[in-house]
Amino acid sequence: MDIVDTLSAILNHKKSRAVWTIPPDHMVFEAIQLMSGKNIGALPVVRDTVLVGIVSERDYTRKVILKGRSSRDTPVGDIMTEDLVTADPSMKVLSALQLMTERSIRHLPVVVDEELTGIVSIGDLVRHVISCQAALIDQLKDYVLGPSPR
Repeated sequence: MDIVDTLSAILNHKKSRAVWTIPPDHMVFEAIQLMSGKNIGALPVVRDTVLVGIVSERDYTRKVILKGRSSRDTPVGDIMTEDLVTADPSMKVLSALQLMTERSIRHLPVVVDEELTGIVSIGDLVRHVISCQAALIDQLKDYVLGPSPR
C-alpha cells in the first residue's frame, strides 16, 4: 500500500468487489432496504447497464422525509442525484479525496468507458491513507531506531 495508490488499488483491496445498484423506476423504499441490508450509504442508479445517477441516505432524508413524501410511492429516479461526479480507476487516492471534499460527496462511482466498475466511499479512502501513514511511521521508526523484535 502506498499513499500515491490509485482508486484501482483501493477497489482491488476492498472486501467485496460487488457493486449494488438499483434501477430508477424502483421505489425509494427498496433502495433504503437494500442500503440497510448491505450496510452501504449510497446506490448507483443504473438503467440498462448505464449509470444515470446515485441515490444516497442524504437524498432520502432531504427529498423524501423532509418533504413529507412516501418512500413506498416515490421512484428512485425522482430523488436521485443526476449531476454525477465520477472517477477513472487511475485517479490517485489523494486527488479523489480532494474531489470528494470539494464537491461535498461521500461516494464516488468509478467508471471506465461509461461502465460502472466500482464505487469508493470517503471512508474507504481515509482508511487507506491512515493505513499508509501507519506503515510509513513504522518504517521510519525502524530506520531511526532499528527494527523492533517481533
